[in-house]
Formats: sequence, C-alpha cells, structure tokens
Amino acid sequence: MNKKPSNLFEMAQAQLDEAAGILNLDSGIHAILREPMKEFHVSIPVRMDNGQTEVFKGFRVQYNNARGPCKGGIRFHPDETIDVVRALAAWMTWKCATVDIPLGGGKGGVICNPKEMSEGELERLSRGYIDALWECIGPDRDIPAPDVYTNPQIMGWMMDEYSKLTGYCTPGVITGKPLAVGGSLGRDDATARGGVYTIIETAKHLNIDLSKATVAIQGYGNAGSNAAILLNDMVGSKIIAVSDSKGGIYNQQGLDPHQVLKHKTETGSVLNFPEAENISDAELLELSVDILCPAGLETVLTEKNAPKVKARIVAELANGPTTPEADEILYYNGVFSIPDFLCNAGGVTVSYFEWVQGLNRYYWDEDEVHQRLGKIMTKAFQAVLAESLKRKISMKLAAYIVAVARVAEAMRLRGWV
Repeated sequence: MNKKPSNLFEMAQAQLDEAAGILNLDSGIHAILREPMKEFHVSIPVRMDNGQTEVFKGFRVQYNNARGPCKGGIRFHPDETIDVVRALAAWMTWKCATVDIPLGGGKGGVICNPKEMSEGELERLSRGYIDALWECIGPDRDIPAPDVYTNPQIMGWMMDEYSKLTGYCTPGVITGKPLAVGGSLGRDDATARGGVYTIIETAKHLNIDLSKATVAIQGYGNAGSNAAILLNDMVGSKIIAVSDSKGGIYNQQGLDPHQVLKHKTETGSVLNFPEAENISDAELLELSVDILCPAGLETVLTEKNAPKVKARIVAELANGPTTPEADEILYYNGVFSIPDFLCNAGGVTVSYFEWVQGLNRYYWDEDEVHQRLGKIMTKAFQAVLAESLKRKISMKLAAYIVAVARVAEAMRLRGWV
C-alpha cells in the first residue's frame, strides 16, 4: 500500500486495489469499481416540535448494480459523512457478491442526532428523506434498509411514504420493516445469526469447542446483543465481557446476556451491571478470549492496538472495524479474522429474503428463514476459506477476491467493458 488511507473510503479503495492486483483485474473494470456508480446529496427540511424548520443533509450512494438492484441501509448519525457512506456502499457491493445473492451495493445516511429528536420529528425526517429520493430508489432499482440508529418503525414510515408517492402499496421498496407491514420473520437477529453460523464454521476449521469458548463483544446494540445471546444459547459459549458507547463490563465467570440486555434497556448502558466490574472499551479489545466480536462502529482495531489482541478469532460483526494495517498484523500474529462483509452478511441475506417475499406476497416461517440463511452463510464461508487456503492469504483478502471476481464477471458479461 503506497499511501496510508486518510478516511474510510480510501481504506475501502486500498482493500480493492490489493485484490485487483492479485486478480490481474482488467484496468477498466478496476477503474469503475474504485468509484460509486451514482451518488445523491439532498437537503431535507423538517418542521421541528418547537415550530422551527431545520434542514438536514442526506446522502444515498448507489455503488454498483452489475449483479442486481442496489441494496443497503440508511444511517441516522451526527457524524455521518459522504466518505463513510461511499465506503459502506462499496462494502455492501462486496457483501452481496460474497454470499452470492443477486443484489448490488448501496448505502444512505442523514446527518442528525436521533437521540435528541422526538418520534414526530423522526417520522417527518424519515418521510422527508424518501420525498427527496423516491425517484432514485425502488424495488427494482435500490432497496434501503435499517442501519445505525434507524429501526423497523422508521422503515415502515419510509415504505408508507414511498407507497403514497407511487400510488400503490410497495412493500418491496424497503426491508427491515415491521412484520405487520411486510417484514420478514428472522430479520431482527439476522446479522448476529449469520455471524454465529460463520463462527461455527471457523470453530470446526480450527478445532475449537465452542461450548468451552470465551467471548468478548465490543458494541452491545442489535448485532452485538443478539450475537451474545445466540452464542450463549445455541452453542454454550461463555460471554465474559461486553461494551457499548459508554463503556464495558467484565466477569471471567461469565455474564448472562439476557440480563445484560435487560439492564441496558432499563439504564441506557451495560455499565454497572451487578456482579461485573466496569472496564474500558480499549481493555475489552485486549482481553484473553477465544472470540472477539467487534460489533460497534468502524476502525476500532488499528495498528496501535492490533498487536495486543489476544483472541484466537476476530468475528467482524461491525462494518469496517479493522484497518488494513491491523488486518495485516492480526493475520501475521495467527489471529483468524472473519471479515466483515462475510461475518455480518446475515442481515442483508435476510433482507434479500424479505425483498423476495414482498415481491411475491408470500411469506416464510421462521424455521425456513433460518435454514435458508444457514445454507447461504455456510456456503459463502467455505468459498472464502478455500480461497484463503489456496492462495495462503488472509480471510479478508480472500473475501475480496471472491466478491470482486463475481462482480467483475457480471460487468464483463453485461458488456460494461
């Protein structure tokens, strides 16, 4: 890598460049894949509860649709930037290709602080976002979903607004919706469940007994809390540490993830959980555990702390939690990393299921969703592992090679180059 990336999108480009070099990728295809296909910047006026109008900045990036309509979440975050959205849209492209579902990559965001907004203000913002972008999205064009600080209710408002504008009910335009308006069973814990399926396959490969494994989870939101619960309940792993944006807790004898979630719901944080000691987020990342799950925001593992990681497995439930420099350090230190756009692809896979069900107006039971998800995640993991072993490269780079090769093939067959 000639130049250290200065932001998340440059990091995504650097990762692509490395895979392109190994694949001897056509220069035209490489050039196309380094930049978003389309991006939209919008201003969203919202009447606030105090009667004043605030204007919020919003984005939507459609990175690549060679393999199908773009797919990707919408984030409401005070620190949102277009470069973050671009990077996440690129990673969605690779994520969909890695698990081999017929979708491209997209992402959206709004600069706002939803924690300081009322329900009415959030609804008006959500509808305003769709008002600004509805002609650019759709079931056959670009299908948004929830992401950081957005949820099923927000998706329900967005689907309703799109349906009003088009003149008919369109459940296929948005995924991650409430069940009553076309959501899918199994969507709530899909990201975590998909990650657990890849952890199970990793444990088989490394000959680790998950019933005796210890786990630390950085980020106790939807993905992190569900991963803790599923690892505890499905395979009997011991959750010894978890953290959220305010700090972490630790108990070597194990934490009850259900009770931790209840405590967080009641108090707003995992901190001060009974029978556990408070620790910092930084301390959690360096604990001696079998499995470390970064499940919060981006770039928490860097060249500074990666040498101190003692976990045998790093399961990247968050998007972009590890910098390229940290990836290299972990690999050479013998840490087995499950890359983000494989590990956390359960969410987009079940969103794909929801999209299919919405288009067909026929919905599956939860067991069928879990069975289909398990089959897709296991197949994707084995494809990436085979590439990693064949080329003697990290799982992250192997996942890029699998994904980029699939997107490039679609571009060639469609005559883009």
